[in-house]
Amino acid sequence: MPATLSTARLEARISTDLHTLLKRAAEIQGRTLTDFVVSAVQEAAQRAIEQADFIRLTLADQECFAEALLSPPKPAPALKRAFARRRKLIST
Repeated sequence: MPATLSTARLEARISTDLHTLLKRAAEIQGRTLTDFVVSAVQEAAQRAIEQADFIRLTLADQECFAEALLSPPKPAPALKRAFARRRKLIST
């Protein structure tokens, strides 16, 4: 038995001019209006999420980050103890 595709409905009120524009664009691409809109919205959503996932740093922050990578601070005593406990747990 094939898996059932779950769907949800999305409605939006748009101007007549925008509706005409979208229909024309869909026709140019040989798609239905629904297919065109769903595809465009999905691409826009993915792009927005990808852009939000980027970390943007000022020049000073970039330099500080690079310096921390190139010259990391010495491990704190608590970190040394944690690594020692980890080694003990793994070796047994």
